[in-house]
Amino acid sequence: MSLHLSLFLAPAGCHHAGWRVPTDRKVGALDVPRILDLARQAEAAKLDMIFMADKLSIDDIYGASFARAVEHRALEWPDPFAVLSALSAITRHIGLAGTVSSSFASPFAAARTIATLDHLSAGRAGFNVVTSTSEGEARNFGATLPSHAERYARANAFIPALRTLWDSWADNALAPEADIYAHGERIAYADIETPWFSVKGPLTVHRPPQGHPVAIQAGGSSAFVEAAARHADVIFASEKPTLEAGVSYARSLRDKVEAVGRPRNSLKILPGLQPIIGATRAQAEEKQRFLQDHLDPLATLTHLSNTMNYDWAQHDLSDPVPDIANKLDRRERFAPIIDEARGLGLSVRDFAIWFGRKGFSLVGTADDVADHIIRWYQAGAVDGFVIMPPSVPDSAQDFFDEVVPRLQDRGVFRKDYGEETLRERFGLPRPDLLR
Repeated sequence: MSLHLSLFLAPAGCHHAGWRVPTDRKVGALDVPRILDLARQAEAAKLDMIFMADKLSIDDIYGASFARAVEHRALEWPDPFAVLSALSAITRHIGLAGTVSSSFASPFAAARTIATLDHLSAGRAGFNVVTSTSEGEARNFGATLPSHAERYARANAFIPALRTLWDSWADNALAPEADIYAHGERIAYADIETPWFSVKGPLTVHRPPQGHPVAIQAGGSSAFVEAAARHADVIFASEKPTLEAGVSYARSLRDKVEAVGRPRNSLKILPGLQPIIGATRAQAEEKQRFLQDHLDPLATLTHLSNTMNYDWAQHDLSDPVPDIANKLDRRERFAPIIDEARGLGLSVRDFAIWFGRKGFSLVGTADDVADHIIRWYQAGAVDGFVIMPPSVPDSAQDFFDEVVPRLQDRGVFRKDYGEETLRERFGLPRPDLLR
């Protein structure tokens, strides 16, 4: 089975300073020529899929305003499924996965959108379910943000609801050779009743080519891991600091998958990887220095204010990192980071730069990056990676042109596509009807 590689599609780059890297033109999230070029290049490199994140508000917790956030970060969020539908027309093989919020999306509308993309792409659709974490997103839907427990309880009902709606049409419901459009007895009401939503159905499009498009979840909390073990086909896992930690995490996650009655290998583990590639290590380090030198502390602090639900504007940049671990909504993720920063004696400014350097970035030559990917893959720590180019088009092109051929030459990555759906590419069977 091949290593799996996904492209995180961010036309302004995945690093907070990526949009500052000199290119032929200043770009944004809706630079259509660049989006089309990236999709074509990713498919030419034989990647498994393209992934698009989403957020339903502009970050505005820092200083109770979005002004600093939009000054220092590329913060546009186009509808991922509209973009991916356009990409389905110019690609033939690569998977197309977008993000949907289980807290604010209607299961019916989400199921129809994802099924439509699966039909348009002939079985290449995937979907990433997020619970949404900010009050700003809730306000845009005239709501208040549910508690962490409520959001995950709804998410645990959301994915099964999508699958029930897709299964409201049998595979043979359409009747192309008969004098009717569809067999009424092969279509059923969904009749979904939960504490969070009620959906009658049936869906208004027939069953997707994959049966169930590929389900993705991304995150690192214990509640998230439990949900992924039950429902996901792919997990965009949080990065681990060492290979040993990655192997241990993968083993634990696969144990959880097996404990709920699923095959151990039915959940594919793909952490993020931000490659900074040079012809020499010195050149790669120079590229990294450019990004770090152009990373304004406010880019990190506006991001963390929304992610932590804590306004960092109340602290001067020269202040020491405050003891706020017990005030954070997402303590499981961020308390250790705050404690580490305080232990290092960092100021708020230094903390912002230090945090901006954290994450699964890899700085080196194409051989260094290929060696790292192969080592983690062959050790069983991962099934692949989500490639997050810090800037585009240069760092994406470096990966496609230099790293992928090395992976192919060493026999761990495909040299061409088969005629297959995205599920089949991940080694996942097409599911039978749930009803």
